Amino acid sequence: MSIRELQEELAALASHLYAGTCRFLELVGELDQRGDWDEYGGGSCADWLAWRCALLPRTAREQVRVARSLPELPRIHAAFARGELSYSKVRAITRIADSDSEEELLGLARCLTAAQLERAVRAYRRVTVEESEALHFGAYLTAWVDDDGCVIIKGRLAPEDGALFLRALHVFQGRVRWERGSAEPPRTDAEALVDIADTALSATAPTSGDRHQVMIHIDHETLAGTDGDGQCALEDGPALAPETARRLACDASVVTISERNGEPVRIGRKTRTIPPAVRRALRARDHGCRFPGCENHRWVDAHHVQHWARGGPTKLANLVLLCRRHHRMLHEGGYSIDERLRFYSPWGYEIPAVAQPPPGDPDALTSRDDVGPETCASGEGGLDMDLDMALDAIRSYKERALVA
Repeated sequence: MSIRELQEELAALASHLYAGTCRFLELVGELDQRGDWDEYGGGSCADWLAWRCALLPRTAREQVRVARSLPELPRIHAAFARGELSYSKVRAITRIADSDSEEELLGLARCLTAAQLERAVRAYRRVTVEESEALHFGAYLTAWVDDDGCVIIKGRLAPEDGALFLRALHVFQGRVRWERGSAEPPRTDAEALVDIADTALSATAPTSGDRHQVMIHIDHETLAGTDGDGQCALEDGPALAPETARRLACDASVVTISERNGEPVRIGRKTRTIPPAVRRALRARDHGCRFPGCENHRWVDAHHVQHWARGGPTKLANLVLLCRRHHRMLHEGGYSIDERLRFYSPWGYEIPAVAQPPPGDPDALTSRDDVGPETCASGEGGLDMDLDMALDAIRSYKERALVA
């Protein structure tokens, strides 16, 4: 091959890849809409995508975001499907495009390189002082307990305060460490918010080393599953499902109280269900959550394969580390685990630790005749971008869309 032939084949193959990526994202959007990913234990479509298609979690999350935006942007979607736009350009432009401005922004995407377009999108939004004051004036936060005992939180924060809040969420999700090279993926915002509260209370704990705790009262027979009508409730709070109490008791402090006629006659010493030495050995063996596809290494609980209240021993062979979401799934979600630490869905089939993708077909990728080396546009020969002019154009497109 000559240099020119090599370059043309590379450019054509790149356009084929972009068209194939569009089809891939169309299927991702369909899967995300159906919600069929949850049967594999993923917390989201992005979790399933990272596990099943061997992607980095942040890549999977971004692809799901782009997939959700494509149906609302038919012009950009069509150009992407023809291989005229790269995924990098589509990823950037879908952050600001809407149905009214997408045609003009599509033209801008064809005039700029991917790097220039990304820079223009990042610099697009500027906020005036008046807008900033209005945003602070409208900030609020409310929280209340719903009829089923769940806490509902609703609020609005000014951008800089919201950025601080999101930064805290990202730290507790593990996202910041993960972006710096850690293998640990982000957790959900709800899980991170609970850990922020837990850490804040721990910082003000008594000097004895005991943490602020959520107290649960449950009869031993109910905990063991031999009596479904016994007490199981938060202290001064709503009732809990017995299986929820069993999950919390897997890795908690336990105080045994003997009663006669409703009055306590003996209160036992508080003990941890898992001794420190066993916990160290468990951490050394599992490192983090053992559920297939999960890379959470920090916020994990020790789970008894056979619950200690039902006679299961607190020893290494009967324990496994699980993140709190997958721990909930094993207790309340119908998932199960056997003594060989193999996981099963609620429908009974085994969830493989590592998904094996089917073999690919390179010929199928390049079978389209309408895609060639000139299909994908990437700026005017790499010329420098006038950022102010690009921002003026974006603002003009958006303003015309608002007027329309």
